[in-house]
Amino acid sequence: MQVEMLSEEKLEEWAEFLKALAHPIRLRIVAVLIEGKQCVKNLSDLLHTSQPNVSQHLSILRSRGIVGCKRDGSIVCYYIKDERVVKIYEILSKEV
Repeated sequence: MQVEMLSEEKLEEWAEFLKALAHPIRLRIVAVLIEGKQCVKNLSDLLHTSQPNVSQHLSILRSRGIVGCKRDGSIVCYYIKDERVVKIYEILSKEV
């Protein structure tokens, strides 16, 4: 088997993607969003953490393109934007 050498740029991209996921709260957010769209208040209630804390973690996930958001009036709903995260989560959850 021959291992393909990846460019430094691609490796950096992957590292940043994985860094964005590398926090328990962000992984929990991903788990909830896999089930469907949620607003910050609902995420805060489900995760038993403050809305500002959830917002900070969502900002990191959003900056990496992992989640997206859609405004519905005054409510902003978040959803999984990058389907790779679903596959990664499934792989990790099988290891439990």
